[in-house]
Amino acid sequence: MTPPRIRLTLQLCTFNRAHLLARVLDACFEQSFDPAAYEIVLVDDGSTDDTAAVIERARVRASCAFVTIRQANAGLARGRNAGIARARGERIVFIDDDILPVPSFLAEHWRSHERAPRAIVRGAVVNTQSFARLPPPYYTLANYSGNFFWTSNVSVPLATLREAGAFTESFREYGWEDIELGLRLRAAGVRAVFNPRALVFHHKPPPRLCGVPGMLAQARAQARTAAGLERLHPRSWRVALAIGSDPVRLALRRLRGAGGAARYEPPEGADRALTPGELRRARAAARDAYGRELLRARRDSGAASAPPDP
Repeated sequence: MTPPRIRLTLQLCTFNRAHLLARVLDACFEQSFDPAAYEIVLVDDGSTDDTAAVIERARVRASCAFVTIRQANAGLARGRNAGIARARGERIVFIDDDILPVPSFLAEHWRSHERAPRAIVRGAVVNTQSFARLPPPYYTLANYSGNFFWTSNVSVPLATLREAGAFTESFREYGWEDIELGLRLRAAGVRAVFNPRALVFHHKPPPRLCGVPGMLAQARAQARTAAGLERLHPRSWRVALAIGSDPVRLALRRLRGAGGAARYEPPEGADRALTPGELRRARAAARDAYGRELLRARRDSGAASAPPDP
């Protein structure tokens, strides 16, 4: 008997988000798209929480082909590539483990691919503080993102992705691995279309006191991977603008760096949501941490001597 035609592979990676993953997988199973025509490929990137148990419970509920891969923690780029290697779909759709797709999500991606077979399809991302209280499922300009290839919600022909070389595995820390792949896809002449009805909700809870150290650490990690992106594309004005290494912002960063670092020490006491003033100070400290780490990482790599093309 001829095996079913797998039109779409829905691929996601997860790391220590068991508290969200069950709801995310339920939404992936509850698609209006033909269950025989899509598969889910989930990569567990070395989770140490209850993720394995969540996956086993989800396996019982799966309404489509459900492939799981477990690897030692190696970062999102390597996890994505492990998923790509197992994918069977004609198109591959990427989301994250804090993303909740609406029921028509896959059908809308496929509809766009039928109209533009060789294109990247970008969908809408609407932030929500809680999966229990979702905002209306409508895209507005407040949800705009200029990213060409953003794996919170994007799809691409699988053959095109494999020809481009998939994700660069030197990206081990937070950020930029999807932007870097997008640069190569754009250079190869692949165009992107936008479908606002291919919509997902992105879990973005209010920042809390306990999360401030992680916010600063993430900013520094993002700066290091930004420097890595610049090393791979040293003369790209798109990269310079994206990471903040254009001449104007570099000059401002160096001026700020001559003074003391912006610091924010969370007050002692019970954990709670940050007040608006505390959030502004925490974000200022994170921007400062990013800028200082970017200057250091660029200096260490010699990137400062390679200005972008105009």
